[in-house]
Order: sequence, then structure tokens, then C-alpha cells
Amino acid sequence: MRILICEDSVLLREGLVRLLEDAKHIVVAALPDATLLDQTVADTSPDLCILDVRLPPTFTDEGIRAALRLRAQHPALPVVVLSQYVEERYATDLITAQGGALGYLLKDRVADVTDFLDAITRISEGATVLDPEVVAQLLSRRPQDERMRRLTDREASTLALIAEGKSNQAIASTLFVSEASVEKYITAIFQKLDLEPDESGNRRVLAALVHLEYGGGQPQAGAPS
Repeated sequence: MRILICEDSVLLREGLVRLLEDAKHIVVAALPDATLLDQTVADTSPDLCILDVRLPPTFTDEGIRAALRLRAQHPALPVVVLSQYVEERYATDLITAQGGALGYLLKDRVADVTDFLDAITRISEGATVLDPEVVAQLLSRRPQDERMRRLTDREASTLALIAEGKSNQAIASTLFVSEASVEKYITAIFQKLDLEPDESGNRRVLAALVHLEYGGGQPQAGAPS
């Protein structure tokens, strides 16, 4: 995979280069800021971009604005945003914006090499992968939606894992159930969230967005798990 990195920290930038190259990826560019990002993307045609949320010169939202711009201008380009902390507004802006595959990961996760590389691969293949801590904090600050109350405990747990970008196989492993059961839960989730089939196959992402926007609702009284 051809990857472009935009990260101001020399140590983290060089560490990412080494990590990705050791995993047989090609780092086409490693930039310290977003000044030349657009031109470099045009020149190198990366398969995936990794950006820090906060970049020079102000270290506020340069990285997020760059990520939003890339997602708008290059819808097929997967974008991974790295953040030191969960920044709710930035995460929400990214998740709700139009664009291609997306990852929002905390920098601490990079230390877990296996999980990080797995996330990069899944994002490159079209998945939306959100750090579990990002999901947890977004949920804690969202109002409830009546649709979420329709879900059983097991369906709600499945939806939370979908929001983290996990595959059906990974969800089954986490919940200690069969993949057939996971497929049954997901079908029920789509029905209860009123998500009709569409040609683009985006119901999984739409379900995750409902979860992030309104999630955390308790199942109806007496609902089976």
C-alpha cells in the first residue's frame, strides 16, 4: 500500500515511516505540515493518507481541515486521522462529512502495532474505523433516539462494535457468538433503525452514524437479549 503521512512530531513521523515500511508498505511522503499536502497527494497518488489532527502553524484544526478537504476532493481516498485526545467536534465533523473510508484513532493506539496495522488495512479496504474511546465519548454526550430503544442489549452491543469498524467475524469473536448470529443481529438492527436497502450498501455506515449521534439508549423493557 502507498501511504502519505502528515505529522509534525519528528519522532512519531519517523516511527510511523519505520513501522509501515517494516510491514511492507511504501511511504510516498512524510510531511511535517499541510502546506504541500494537496500538491503531494496530486503528485504521488497515495492509497491512504495519515494526518495529525493538530498541525503547524497554529496547532488547532489544520489537520482536520486538511482531512475534510481531502475527503471532499478525493472521495475514494481513505483518510486516517491521529489525535492525542478525543476531540468531539472534530470527530463529529469528520464522521458526518461526505467522503470515503475513514479512521479516527488515538495516538496511543499506534503503540499496539498489530491493531494499528490491522486498522490501516481495514480502512484501506473501505471500512470506517473509530477508536473505542472516541465512540465511548461521543456516546456519552448524545441524546437518545427512540429507534435506539428498540434494540436489545445484544443488538446494541453489535451496533457499538460496527461503529468501531469491526467485521462480522471480529464481532462474533468479541461477543462469543457465531457469525450467523451476528448477521441476524445486524439484520434486526437495520430493520429497527428503519434503514432500507440501497444500491451503495451504506446501511452499515448509516447504522453506525445513528449509534454515534443518538446511541446509548436502553432496550425496551422486557426485550430479549
